[in-house]
Amino acid sequence: MERSGALKKTPEATGGGDSGTLCRRMFLAMTGGTYIAALLAGRSAQAAGHAASAVTFSGQSVVVAGDGVRSVDVSTGTAAGLTAADRPIRALASHPDHPDRLFAAPAGGGIARSDDGGRVWRSSINGLPDAQVTALAVAAAAPGTVYAAVAGDGLWCSEDAGRTWSFVMDRPWIEEAERDVLALTSVNLASGMGGIWLYAGTRRGLTRVPDCFCRWQDVVAGDAMDALAAGAAPPPEAPLPEGEPVLALASAHAAPERLYAALPSGLWASADSGVTWERRSSLHARALAVDPADPSHIAAATDAELKHSRGGGANWTTLAAL
Repeated sequence: MERSGALKKTPEATGGGDSGTLCRRMFLAMTGGTYIAALLAGRSAQAAGHAASAVTFSGQSVVVAGDGVRSVDVSTGTAAGLTAADRPIRALASHPDHPDRLFAAPAGGGIARSDDGGRVWRSSINGLPDAQVTALAVAAAAPGTVYAAVAGDGLWCSEDAGRTWSFVMDRPWIEEAERDVLALTSVNLASGMGGIWLYAGTRRGLTRVPDCFCRWQDVVAGDAMDALAAGAAPPPEAPLPEGEPVLALASAHAAPERLYAALPSGLWASADSGVTWERRSSLHARALAVDPADPSHIAAATDAELKHSRGGGANWTTLAAL
């Protein structure tokens, strides 16, 4: 997958002044080459964790992670402990084509991969900077392609299921500053260049980039090429609330135009690829995941509970206490 222009710096992407950014990236890459700490042992927590900060579907179960990793059967609510993590996990990602293959981002940096649904993990960081990974996503149409957002740096990609990594895109440039990505999801849409978009949530709202990695842009109606050519596009009629952080994002594999977002104001849903949104409930979620087989079935981690909704976020049932 060739990424034309992916490494080109522009004032939009960097705010001018390449030298500091490049030196920072060089340092991160060099230190990342020597970073071999495992996910689950050998290092004390570097940041305070939450009871749950990441969820993903794995077959008929929801894997929920934070200070530890558990699997919860969505039919029975039965929870099974998978791993007691020495470091809190900040993000999880999976793909329905490989339901037992999970990627996790532990506090303090690095990425780990599990091929058995979260029971055994191994380090998966070759080439990745030694810095906190804030968000993860597996490409919607390519289960071997994984994206990682690195704090203070940008977007990294692995095309071999996490074995090796390369830099592809700076952080979003929003309101005169680079913004770290808090949430990330891959969406297989016909309007994307090559068919795939990456949607990102930041502290200043929602943005996205096509998989050519040419430029972060606002979510607008219409074709990606038209949006790029138009430059500043008119805002959508019903965007997400302005200025609120997007804490979690999730897309529906079976219905790519369906997106969900967790904000401080509640759970929001879009049926048109993020152009217009409606508030579905006041639920305060830390993490979201959508059932690959049912776009109306959502799992969400709150401060105290793992919940799920079979009505697109309008009503919720508790699956397990956290």
